[in-house]
Amino acid sequence: MTLFVFGINHTTAPIDVRERLAFAPEIAAPALQQIVSQTAICEVAILSTCNRTEIYGRLPDGSALAADPKQTVAAWLADYHDVDLSQVQRHCYFQEQDQAVRHMMRVACGLDSMVLGEPQILGQLKSSFSVARQEKTASSHLIRLFQSAFNTAKQVRTHTAIGENPVSVAFAAVAMARQIFAQLSDQTALLIGAGETIELVARHLRDAGVKRIVVANRTLARAQDLALEFDAKAVLLADIPDYLAQADIVISSTASQLPILGKGAVERALKQRKHKLMFMVDIAVPRDIEAEVGDLDDVYLYTVDDLKDVIDEGMRSRQEAAVAAEVMIDAGLAAYLEHERSLDAVATIRDYRERMEALRDDELDRALVLLAKGEDPQAVLQRLARGLTNKMMHAPTVQLKKASAMGDDQSLELLQTMFELNKTL
Repeated sequence: MTLFVFGINHTTAPIDVRERLAFAPEIAAPALQQIVSQTAICEVAILSTCNRTEIYGRLPDGSALAADPKQTVAAWLADYHDVDLSQVQRHCYFQEQDQAVRHMMRVACGLDSMVLGEPQILGQLKSSFSVARQEKTASSHLIRLFQSAFNTAKQVRTHTAIGENPVSVAFAAVAMARQIFAQLSDQTALLIGAGETIELVARHLRDAGVKRIVVANRTLARAQDLALEFDAKAVLLADIPDYLAQADIVISSTASQLPILGKGAVERALKQRKHKLMFMVDIAVPRDIEAEVGDLDDVYLYTVDDLKDVIDEGMRSRQEAAVAAEVMIDAGLAAYLEHERSLDAVATIRDYRERMEALRDDELDRALVLLAKGEDPQAVLQRLARGLTNKMMHAPTVQLKKASAMGDDQSLELLQTMFELNKTL
């Protein structure tokens, strides 16, 4: 059996290559069926995100592909996406057996992510596993592999701080809001812009318990898309003065070349709020909020540079946690391999038992025939015992002689241990 992972990610391939080799959710299922039908791969799952495409698979014992599975998967992937094979080969990586297991565990724990320790990858890995199980392309071996990776990731998340400290601007902004307000669920957030950063901010705010979110954008349609996803209200930038006084948290990230919020607008909003505290984060470059706003009493204004120290500290903390996580992954890998070896023993024990039972049944049938002919029962029993003993001893005796002739002391010691030859009856 050969377990493997074949993939490309943000460290091996530029975005234009990753885009061409990605699997949209709607094509993942047919892709799984195709790779199983067109190759000797018997189990397979596909993980595809913006930063990686990975194929986890298993080749059966004795497969002709076992000599070069990397080339087989590369050729299939290139053909499926109509990409030149040399381009796939240039940007891919391939790992087998223990290293493939370790790689999956590191991916599940967020140690192989662009943002160290990011939690989304675990959910994406679980989704890819779910699709593979639904399509019946993941059976016993991959099921055990994925479950072991999930268990290890749970241990890392539970016992380290790998995901607790902010390492993105969006996460850092929300983390700072937690420090300002005792209870975020009581606050109203105004998000200015509707790009990827604001989307992440909205997600972190929602996860932090914020229930009232207003999204203001230059085009209403994009704001409505975000509002629908996060149960928020969508407005135009021109409507900001109508909502600013309600906002306890203001986070802005647009591509505007001119400030969106000036000192005067914020002063008027503070007056309406009776100078209740406002927390503002300007993530944009150029800035969306005039610097003079920071001079106002009752306003905490931070820029993207102010968040840098928070992000750097978070990264240091995650890097320290990553060291502990690697130790847990070593333990998870060892436990997985031990379990797999125990399953190999189970199969061997089953085969051995079946062989011994077949010998027993054969001798028993002979004895029953002799008894039916009226032969002496005591003689039949002696013949049964002698025949059974000879047949059970035949194969071990041959192997013992062979090991002795070859000077194979290790095999001799193993057989002595197995048959307890060093013990007194």
